[in-house]
Amino acid sequence: MATMTTDLTNLGKLAENVVQNKDAPSLSDAYISSSDRLLDPGLLKEELVDRLPQPTGWRVLVMPFQGVAKTSGGLHIPDEIRDREAVATVVAYVLKLGPLAYKDPDKFGFEGDPWCEEGQWVCIGRYAGSRFKIDGGEVRIINDDEVIATILDPQDIKSV
Repeated sequence: MATMTTDLTNLGKLAENVVQNKDAPSLSDAYISSSDRLLDPGLLKEELVDRLPQPTGWRVLVMPFQGVAKTSGGLHIPDEIRDREAVATVVAYVLKLGPLAYKDPDKFGFEGDPWCEEGQWVCIGRYAGSRFKIDGGEVRIINDDEVIATILDPQDIKSV
């Protein structure tokens, strides 16, 4: 019992340190600029990825694509419209795979290859998964069989 109390005390202190650390990385840092909200996965800091929800079982953690802030003609797209589009997006970036993702022999075969890997852009169902707002961004946890396709460039896909 004493060990459990000590562990809870240490966890509380750790949580206080995280809350007080204003310079801690956030999902907002993964975008090229805060006004464009265009995701650059290379800007994701390792500590941030570790702080994201860990998908369990056959689930996959993805970050929805938000699109560009300005059209090729120079028109600025309001944040409200872009946020609404992000909710209904069909494109996402794979952040993490759960430990059992793509390992169900009934769905994927005994030697089935994963449909996607960490670091790939994928097409998913329009409103697939559970949505979470974290540090200025949104992530979703989807089932492994909700991945429809892998793609190279998220701007190639236009939702209808």
